[in-house]
This record gives sequence, C-alpha cells and structure tokens, in this order.
Amino acid sequence: MTIDRRNFLASATAAVTGAALATPAFAAVRARDTFPKGFLWGAATAGHQVEGNNVNTDVWVLEHVTPTVFAEPSGDADNSFELWREDLDLVKRLGLNTYRFSLEWARIEPEPGQFSVAMLDHYKAIVDGCRARGIAPLVTYNHYTTPIWFARQGGWLHADAPALFARFCGHATRHLGAGISHAMTLNEPNIMRILRFVLPEPVFAIQHAMLESAARSLGVRKFIAGNAVDASDVDAMTVNLIAGHKAARAAIKAVRPDLPVGFTLSMFDDEAVGGAARRDAARQELYSAWLAVARDDDFMGVQNYERVLWGADGRLPPPKGAILNTSGGEVYARSLANAVSYAHAEAKVPIIVTEHGVSTADDGIRARLIPAALAALRGVMAEGVPVHGYCHWSLLDNYEWISGYKQQLGLVAVDRTTFARTPKQSAFIYGAIARRNAL
Repeated sequence: MTIDRRNFLASATAAVTGAALATPAFAAVRARDTFPKGFLWGAATAGHQVEGNNVNTDVWVLEHVTPTVFAEPSGDADNSFELWREDLDLVKRLGLNTYRFSLEWARIEPEPGQFSVAMLDHYKAIVDGCRARGIAPLVTYNHYTTPIWFARQGGWLHADAPALFARFCGHATRHLGAGISHAMTLNEPNIMRILRFVLPEPVFAIQHAMLESAARSLGVRKFIAGNAVDASDVDAMTVNLIAGHKAARAAIKAVRPDLPVGFTLSMFDDEAVGGAARRDAARQELYSAWLAVARDDDFMGVQNYERVLWGADGRLPPPKGAILNTSGGEVYARSLANAVSYAHAEAKVPIIVTEHGVSTADDGIRARLIPAALAALRGVMAEGVPVHGYCHWSLLDNYEWISGYKQQLGLVAVDRTTFARTPKQSAFIYGAIARRNAL
C-alpha cells in the first residue's frame, strides 16, 4: 500500500476550505484550534464486522437462517483476522495514535468454560502490535456478538449471563490486559431501544421470525442474540446488561486496578422543536439508565451519527435541504458536540468519542464532516467538557450488520475480492488533523 501524502494533502486542504463548508451542515468549522497534549486520535473496528468467518457467534447463525433480516452473510468480511498487521500499519501511516477494536468472545470461549489460548494469543498479538507502533489499544470486550452457546441458553436474559460475561472478561484481562489503554465492557447496550427509532416496523416482524427460525434450527425454546431481541424482552435484557457491565468492570479491575474501564452508548443529538417534553421523554427511554451507570466508571464512550428533531408528536423529518446519510438521517456537524455535552452533563465522567462518522458513498461528505464536527467538539471542550479522544467509525468499509456491505462508513475502501485497502480523501484530511493535533 502506497500513500502519496504530498499530493493528496494538497487536494485535501482545498476540499476542507472550499465553499461547501459554508453550508449549514458544516458551519462549525472555524480557526485552527489545538487539542490537548496526549489526545487520542483513532479509528475503530469491531471483530465480526472486519475479521471474517466468525462461525461460532450468534450473528453467524442469524445470517444463515430463513427468514433473516440480514441482507447478506458476513463471510470473509475484510479478512482482518489475517490482515490485522496491515490494518495497524494503516492506522500508523495515517498519523493516528489510537486503534479501537473488539475481542470476539465466541472465538475465545467457543464452549462454556473452554478458553482458547491460541485465540487469546491472537488478540494479545494485536495489543502488542499496537504498542510496537506507538498506538494506544482501546479494547471492547463485547461488540454485540455472543457465543452460540450463550445465545442458545437465553443470551442476556439468562440469570447467569452477568457472571458468565464477567468470567470471560476476567480471563481475557489476565491474558492480554497488561497492554490495553482503555477497556470498554459493552458496545451500545442501548442499541435495541435506538433501533426502534431507526428501523422500519416491518423489520421487527422479520426479526421475530428469524429468531424463531434460529431457535428451531438449534433445538431450543428461545434464541437471544446480542443485538437482535424482541421488543418485549428489552427491559429484562437491560437489567442483566447493567449487571453484566458492573460484574465485568469488577473482574477487569481485579486484574488491573489502574485500567480505565467504561462502556459505549449510542446517542442521537436530540433537539426539541416547539417544546421539550417529547425530546426529554426520548432521552429518558434511550439513555437514562445507562448514563446513571456511567457515573461509577472511569470514562464513557459516546457514539453519535446524526441529529434527531423531536416535535410534540414525536420524531420529525430532517429539515428541508439537509444533507442525508444512506439511511435518511441528517448529517449535521454539531451533532457530535451536542451529544457529548449532554452525556457529560448527565454522567459527569470524562468522555471518549468511540464512534462518529457517516454512512455515504460520497466521501466528500465525510471529508467535510470530520473537520467541522471536530471544530464543534473542540468548542465544547473549551467550555469545560472533558473529552479525552476521538475514534472515527470506521477504519475500513466493513460489514454493517443487517445492511451487509451496502453501507460505506470507512476511511479506507476495501476490495471485497483481493482485500486491498485504499485510503480515501477523508482519511488524509483526518490524518492531517491528528498529526498536528490541531484543526
């Protein structure tokens, strides 16, 4: 892989200073601002979405039953299980100092209590590979997917789920935790609540049929996946997820008391139109339980992609003329800063932006969004919000769950046949900001 930085940075500079930044969506850009020394500049991935052939996990089952909500199977994904060194080299060459990735529980513990030393060594090698390149490894212990055996016994609804997850986290930390920079127990444990506002209603009927089909195929009464569950089960699942986070945090701290531990939360930039009652009700439903939990953590990860306007009767459509992502959500530069400010006001702990980006085939949108969003983020930091880092989602175009490979969120394009990685314009724009630690 060759990066012609000189020529590309020239065009990148022209792109971010062009007239397009004057549009309302990107109006947050202003004069160069310096970020604090030691600020984490990263890109994020997740195991199932990039590794490929994750055959022992709940989502692999759901991808292959009939009916299914998944547009296509994950298959080889980006082949990052084999190409992780190349991915770390990309992070380094782009000028970033942080890489967020996840452990695959199903690879490490393919059967209850059976831990694979080979797989633990695999993830330890990634941690060590980060350190060798001067990259801080931010590790997510569970990015949705769970082992098939866990899902077969009821997933996060099973009474033993918190203890089983804590056992896994403790075992993994003993093996590879010495080099980790920050640990996140769970990724977006509020995702099923969020999806009710994102996905069309027919999807949930198909999802129910998919889960029933998976249960039949495995000969169990109920199959509960980490990121696919009936709406009626969400409240009970949340109770166990909260207990699981707390137990996992204790298990990690028992091994490494100094390791910062938190979790990540999916958050809109919720804005009220004509009264705040409906917006506040949405915030209560989507975030409140987890923001309370975060108060006992070392930090919280905020993951934001769009602004949502709330009127008296519910969610409103994006403003006329707004720039939209491929799902129809509004691309709005201040969205991230607003979500971060609200998260800190409620949780009162330092924030790391663990995901932010845009699903679009037009990389010019991404190239303009990144500096504009970072300028707004730096603005709220100047007002006192403690933000310790920013990880863009994603390093690579990857497997985006039920959308398959149709959505493009990567800084780097991936050829699905050769797995060749090609950085986009946005990667160089972002890398230039990270290198100078300033806008």
